[in-house]
Amino acid sequence: MTLSRLACALALALSCSAVHAVEIDGRIDPSEWQGARHVTDFRKTQPLTGEPGSLPTEAWILATPDGLAIAFHATHPASVPRTRQKVQRDFDAQVDRVNAFIDFDGDGRTGYAFTVSSTGGIADEIITNENQFSSDWDGQWRHAVSEDEQGWSVELLIPWHTAPMRDGTDGQRTLKVFLARVIGATGERMAWPQASFERARFLSDFAPVTVPRHDQSLLAITPFVSGLYDNVRGGGDLNAGADLFWKPNGRFQLTATLKPDFGQVEADDLVVNFSATETFISDKRPFFTENQGIFELTTPSDDSQQLYTRRVGSTGDITAAVKLNGSLGKANYGLFSADEDGATGRSYHALRLVRDFERQNLGAMLTRVDDPWRDREATVLGVDHNWRPTARWNVRTRLLGSRIAQAGTDTDDIGATLWADYEMDDGWRQQWIAMHFGNDLQLNDFGYLSRNSTNYLHWEVRKRFTGLPEGSRYSSKDWRWRVSSSHNNHGDKLNDQFRMSREGQLRNGSYEYAQINVNSAGLNDTLLRGNGVARMPANFNTYFEYERPRKGNWAHETELEAFTGGLAGNRKAGAGVGYTATYFVSDAFSVYAGGYAIYSPDWLVWQREDLVGGFTRRQVDLNAGLDWVIDPRHELRVKMQTIALDARVHDAWRFDPRGHAVTTTEAVDDFSVRNLGFQIRYRYELAPLSYLYVVYARGGYEQRTGTEGVDGLLQDSLRLRDDEQLVVKLSYRFEI
Repeated sequence: MTLSRLACALALALSCSAVHAVEIDGRIDPSEWQGARHVTDFRKTQPLTGEPGSLPTEAWILATPDGLAIAFHATHPASVPRTRQKVQRDFDAQVDRVNAFIDFDGDGRTGYAFTVSSTGGIADEIITNENQFSSDWDGQWRHAVSEDEQGWSVELLIPWHTAPMRDGTDGQRTLKVFLARVIGATGERMAWPQASFERARFLSDFAPVTVPRHDQSLLAITPFVSGLYDNVRGGGDLNAGADLFWKPNGRFQLTATLKPDFGQVEADDLVVNFSATETFISDKRPFFTENQGIFELTTPSDDSQQLYTRRVGSTGDITAAVKLNGSLGKANYGLFSADEDGATGRSYHALRLVRDFERQNLGAMLTRVDDPWRDREATVLGVDHNWRPTARWNVRTRLLGSRIAQAGTDTDDIGATLWADYEMDDGWRQQWIAMHFGNDLQLNDFGYLSRNSTNYLHWEVRKRFTGLPEGSRYSSKDWRWRVSSSHNNHGDKLNDQFRMSREGQLRNGSYEYAQINVNSAGLNDTLLRGNGVARMPANFNTYFEYERPRKGNWAHETELEAFTGGLAGNRKAGAGVGYTATYFVSDAFSVYAGGYAIYSPDWLVWQREDLVGGFTRRQVDLNAGLDWVIDPRHELRVKMQTIALDARVHDAWRFDPRGHAVTTTEAVDDFSVRNLGFQIRYRYELAPLSYLYVVYARGGYEQRTGTEGVDGLLQDSLRLRDDEQLVVKLSYRFEI
């Protein structure tokens, strides 16, 4: 090539680059967006009528070398109130906002959700299992907002290194996209295409968009240092480590962490749990949320999943962990490995493979946990299949098998689930679920299974009402009717249930949910912790929830419940009531306070062997705090929770071999619980995904014999001081 030709080619390349460069400033320049896909057909999906949106909305989609650029222009006349509320990252407030949801592979398996409010707040989430959202993931992407009298505009740039993705063909890549706008004053959502997460199929219904293929590499290292001072024990601790993110191309991605210190920068909600079922807690640790979607293999049984990342680090500090994601042709793969330190430390390993077809997805995952302290090896194989034979049907199956080798003994068992959704005409829908978990199916070394020894069937019918009169308070109502039956693997009936519920979206943006469950008599095979079964009489429970978003300076949440249970069945009823109010001092500063009180006249608590106490429980949970978005990079959060529980025994029982309760005179003591969690957290964003945290935390838990009433317990809980810590954590992301 001659020098003149080389100069011409370089000039042409530079001119093309300039044409396709988009400055993310919130001002939609037609010259920058020339050649973009232009979308104007936004239709109502909340309420799900399919009618054109009430306010004009436009969007543009453009593939650039720097990432996928998306712009929105939202016409917003003065006659419709605008929300001015400043929000923290991963907000869920009812405010004016836009959504851009992207399925980079277009296979309906994993989506990435990007949300921007009209005031510049952002949220990002992972979407799996068609319509399940997780806000634990934080991605790096750019955004900007501008506003004028006619409306407001948003520009986003989502880098190609956000997720691993396939190569595409002939220099092009087919993504699937969902774009939406929400009017905060009314809660109306208008979207393109007309897909809805209220349906069983959501990810699969995104609109295909073919764009030029661009590859983007990234090497990012995030060293961090944290210091902790313990004011109770009078000592300090200093830790340092690093996270690494490497994506050389679209087909491969590596994430690693070395001697991580996740610090005390996130506060989990307080939970007091006396049941036999473990409480499920989502994971907010950055390494375990970064592109974790491929490792999702769940069942319809209450958060059950094969890989539950909260297990890692539960028995010892994490020495190191690594995660690989990539693709080979039309197959995706993932590798996960982590090691804990110390004598009780475990090793965790997972291999995931997924193959996608036009109307179905097939995957498998093998997990293994080595636990030398207990001389235990746990291996689980899971297979998942999603089938979409027509636009109306969505069928999902899961097969699980576990093998536990401990002290020279092997234990094997299996589980299987099938659930099918059928979308009918006029807002009707049906769902069928069948589950079987063997007696010895064990997932909880690495996963989460609420219970094994289960055989469950249910049939549910739903009806969505959207064409409501203009004078109605509601924009839509969704009614559900369900019948279900549950048995264990010994043939014992646990219970039959009839459930009816109604979900309502109000025209002022408020939300209602009401539910009633009618339960038959049956056996409880977990109450006695393996020491027999307990026959339980028929019972019922009802629940009502109402959320009113900010109107003026106030927002409100209300909960009500009534229930029966225990050995008294329907002869004694309990109740609960909760209320939380939020007052907005300004658009950037809000304070909240609330509580929940519950009265249970026949609360059963296991003591030992087959001995159970029946208690009258009175419990009060209080919560209060403030949120202050000082500016887009500074935020201050104060959060306080306290629990006071007073339990007074009225009966004691043992159970015969057939599960009948037999009164006993054995001593069972009254008891009380007090619990406190208090945190002040300041966060400063130094740069994208680079933060300075300063956190003060205090808390404690105490259970003691005897009672003193919830008023005294609440006062005492504020004096708890099992832990009092000051944490300073600094992390900075370097991109190479």
